Amino acid sequence: MSPFKSTILTLLGWLIASVAVSADRPNIVWIIIDDMSANLSCYGEETIETPHLDALADSGLRFSKAFVTAPVCSTNRSAFITGMYQTTIGSHHHRSGRGELKIRLPDPVRPVPEMFQEAGYHTAITGWPNKGRDSGGKTDYNFEWDRGMYDDPDWGKRSPGQPFFAQIHLPGGKHRGGNIEQSRQFAKRMKELFGESVDPAKVTLPPYYPDHPVLREDWAAYLDSVKLTDKFVGDILARLRSEGDLENTVVLFMTDHGISHARGKQFLYEEGIHVPLIIAGPGIEKGQVRDDLVEHIDIAALSLGLAGIDVPDYMQAKDILSDQYEPRSAIYSARDRCDETVEYMRCVRTQEFKYIRNFLPNRPHMQPNRYKDQKSIVVALRSLFEAKKLTEVQACIFQPKRPEEELYDLRNDPHEIRNLADDPEYQQKLLSMRAMLDTWIEESGDQGRESEAMYDSDMAVYVNSQSRSPDQIDVLKRNIVLMKRWQTRGK
Repeated sequence: MSPFKSTILTLLGWLIASVAVSADRPNIVWIIIDDMSANLSCYGEETIETPHLDALADSGLRFSKAFVTAPVCSTNRSAFITGMYQTTIGSHHHRSGRGELKIRLPDPVRPVPEMFQEAGYHTAITGWPNKGRDSGGKTDYNFEWDRGMYDDPDWGKRSPGQPFFAQIHLPGGKHRGGNIEQSRQFAKRMKELFGESVDPAKVTLPPYYPDHPVLREDWAAYLDSVKLTDKFVGDILARLRSEGDLENTVVLFMTDHGISHARGKQFLYEEGIHVPLIIAGPGIEKGQVRDDLVEHIDIAALSLGLAGIDVPDYMQAKDILSDQYEPRSAIYSARDRCDETVEYMRCVRTQEFKYIRNFLPNRPHMQPNRYKDQKSIVVALRSLFEAKKLTEVQACIFQPKRPEEELYDLRNDPHEIRNLADDPEYQQKLLSMRAMLDTWIEESGDQGRESEAMYDSDMAVYVNSQSRSPDQIDVLKRNIVLMKRWQTRGK
């Protein structure tokens, strides 16, 4: 066969495949939000209304028990983009692989966009509200990856009739900033936009936080950020509708972990790992609510399934929309190093119980961490603790040590404030949950603690960052020295 004829046949085959893809497969859009828990009207939040997300849930499927496998962004995103536990692929330490030492995905693991691209999809990644025209969205993957797996920030630039896979990333809870002055400025902007902002007096704080003005204002600004996120989702849906794409598009809404707070982001309590998950579009029955346990990595498998792309056998994610799917009996999540702060926690959660193992029990919950310690809410909490104005439950996070094991009865203690690990009546449950976690750690190939060489490699990047002030660099250096001292002492 001549090279010319071979080329013509190849192009003809590609065109036939492209037509088949556009005719039979939907567009897939992921809307991924930073730092936000399930504080939506459709999840029971009463202080604010989220009409666009409520309508999306009404038009499709809402999961009441969706959980992240990692409560911080880069590890979470490394997991869902591959459909793999971050602890399995070695990407479980936040912002790792940034220095001289790199992390590479083990064979045969690959990022999901590559698979969509190979199947004839246009792949896009964008932020919002830039309307997907100019700039790319958040990646934050901890491993080495090919930038070519995304064709363009804007799915509108695809070929005629070509289906698209798009990731849209919104700041979510980050809109409110990290200190009370930023929260107040944000609340002012929201009042200008919506005609009102959330009244701090109407906020209901969880019982493990004190009733304090700073915490109330911060939580009110956070709820304003949820309202703004809802507006942006409405704008995204409006664009899809106006361009004639909405009816053939599956829209998936999820957050990358819970609210950034003392017991939320970075930690394995419900506030940190329970997230909203809403899916709507062709092939999704309207008005469904599912209460089975699902993991955020499952979006990789279900999206491939919706597109008619084979889910790889190695993938730990499950196609939770498949007729062959068997519901999980438990979900698993892990917390490891976040920025300069070394940590090592694992948990297993069933419908009724959660078991947390603290591998470094001689360290406090609120270890030194430059990112969190500068937040006004943490400053206020620490000040109240030092003044002995916190209840016993509220003061737990500042104790010098933690229990090695935590066990919570989620049906009777949804806020996880009564640890049953030492209760004689729950010893059988403790043994059962402990065994479940041990099995998962072994079978999933959990890679555990970070090597000293990798820690040093990434901390060099942190310390030499041009975006940080001299004072911030000094705090980082002190914390790094402390982490190394504690490790030397076996703490």
